[in-house]
This record gives sequence, structure tokens and C-alpha cells, in this order.
Amino acid sequence: MGGLQKERTTTGWAARDPSGVLSPYTYSLRNTGPEDLYIKVLCCGICHSDIHQIKNDLGMSHYPMVPGHEVVGEVLEVGSDVTKYRVGDRVGTGIVVWCCRDCGPCKSDLEQYCNKKIWNYNDVYTDGKPTQGGFAGEMVVDQRFVVKIPDGLESEQAAPLMCAGVTVYSPLVHFGLKQSGLRGGILGLGGVGHMGVKIAKAMGHHVTVISSSDKKKKEALEHLGADAYLVSSDENGMKEASDSLDYIFDTIPVVHPLEPYLALLKLDGKLILTGVINAPLQFVTPMVMLGRKSITGSFIGSMKETEEMLELCKDKELTSQIEVVKMDYINTAMERLEKNDVRYRFVVDVAGSKLD
Repeated sequence: MGGLQKERTTTGWAARDPSGVLSPYTYSLRNTGPEDLYIKVLCCGICHSDIHQIKNDLGMSHYPMVPGHEVVGEVLEVGSDVTKYRVGDRVGTGIVVWCCRDCGPCKSDLEQYCNKKIWNYNDVYTDGKPTQGGFAGEMVVDQRFVVKIPDGLESEQAAPLMCAGVTVYSPLVHFGLKQSGLRGGILGLGGVGHMGVKIAKAMGHHVTVISSSDKKKKEALEHLGADAYLVSSDENGMKEASDSLDYIFDTIPVVHPLEPYLALLKLDGKLILTGVINAPLQFVTPMVMLGRKSITGSFIGSMKETEEMLELCKDKELTSQIEVVKMDYINTAMERLEKNDVRYRFVVDVAGSKLD
């Protein structure tokens, strides 16, 4: 195929202002070139960070904005320099769609930490065109930021893995937490948290879910396979569990205290922040110093790690727990997600929806 230079239009669902209400929006896709894929979106997961963006919680939103960054689609056309993908392939793409390719992170296959990276929506591409996300009929994506979806993974199941799945897989790899026998904690049992339970269990870890109430206890223990369940307001239970965990994934996307969870960590334990929060968090330094503990963070994962994570999910038969909705339900889904009323990820059936 030659370079795809023609400009196309598509219809997505966009927010026009910080109310965050989404409605149909027709726009032109950026010009396509020899390294691009033109993709028909099949489905797209809904992440809590989509809410932050459409409501301008971080103070940097631009409208109209088509969100959605957990995308699975079908390749419709490929550029002349694309060799890894063919028409008809099922592929996934996430929140980053371009990097400089010259900096240290880019040269180390850690392109998600490139300071010049371009987000898949609420950003501007190199040609000056605004980027728009996966709640739309089609997308144009650079081949470097696309991965094949393995046979055996359903599209709707694979979509949340493009963010929620790799968000927990990447730090487990980076911080040397892949070996079996570790004791991990999952703080917050939402889209990221439930995948954290499944992936950590697949690596042979003892997993404790930590939540604000016991309403998810049965699901965590009987359906997701967690080994233990802690209610954060249970002082006795929290005290008994002190100094017991090698790491905790903190997936909570709102302001919360850190000290109760730092107390659960062993010597050299790690509290790994993965939730996007628009206000400072606080702790007293002895909580870290006296156990040589670490408070750190991790941002999604590289494309290489995304491929590894998808293969792990295929091999271990790991699936995300989802509720599939049509696009005309998306505003209700956003409201429910904000209230934590989903088990555990909404996925929009984009191809099966009437977009206009």
C-alpha cells in the first residue's frame, strides 16, 4: 500500500465543556502517512482518567474532546512502511500515540516516559491536528503505538488491558516483583485493581484486597481469587496486618491518607501509586524512614510490556470483568463510574453503536 495521504472524517462522542456531557461530533482525522494504520474502532474501555479529562479536573482540557484510550480495532488500511500489520488484523492502542524516539526513555523502550509524548486525545499531533480518542468510528495511529490482540482474547475483554492491565503489569516487572511467593496488596477494587488481583495471582503472589467497606469481599475472595480482604476502617484488622506486605498498588483516584497503608508494608516495601489525583497527598516521614519504605508511581507501560502482558493474559486465561454498553449509554456509564457503580470496567461496543 502507498502512503495514505487523504484526509478522512469520522463521528465520535465528544465533551464540549467541563460539564463532561458527551454527544455526537463529526470531525476530520489527521492526515495519514506511510507509518500509519487506519483503524475501525471495535470497542473502547472507560477509564476513570477519562472523567478527569472531560471535566477538566486537571485544568488542562481542550474542547471538543473525544475521550477513550483503551481501544481495540480492526486495521482497514496500512501505510507503505508498515510491515508488522495487515488489513484485517485486530489491534489495540492506548493513551500514548507518539514519542520523540531520540531521548533516553524512547531508546530504552520506555516511550511512555518521553517528555515529548503525545496523548491519544486532548493533545495536538505533530501536524497541528488535535488528537481524539477511541469513542469514535475510526482512528489513525502510528504503527509504533499499536499491538496485535492475540487470538483467543475477545475484543471487549482485551480493551481494558490496554490501560488497566499494563498499569499493574509494568511496575511488577520494573520493581522486580514478578517472583512467586510475594505478598501484595490491592488498594481499591476497580478497573485497575481487579486486574491487579488477577495478574498478581497469576505470578504466584498472596494477594490482599484493601477496601473502604466489605461490600466487595465475596467478589474479591470467591470470584477474583484474592487470598485476604481488609476493610480500611477496621482498626484491629489493619493492625494485625501491619508489616505484612511486600507492595501495595494504590489505585484510588481521589484524595486519601497514605499512612494507614504504609503501616501494612514490610521493610523495604513499596506503595505504588497508579491513580490520577488532582490534589496533594500527605504523610509523615517516619512512616517511610523507619521501614526504609518507598512511595513511588508508575505510568501505564511500554508497548513492549503491553505485548508481554497480553501474552500473559492469553496464556493464563486472564480476562477483565466488564459491562458492555452502547455509545448512547455513555453519559450514564460515566456517572455510574464516578460513583464506583461498575464491576469492574465499562466497555463501549463502538462498532455496534449508532454514533450519529
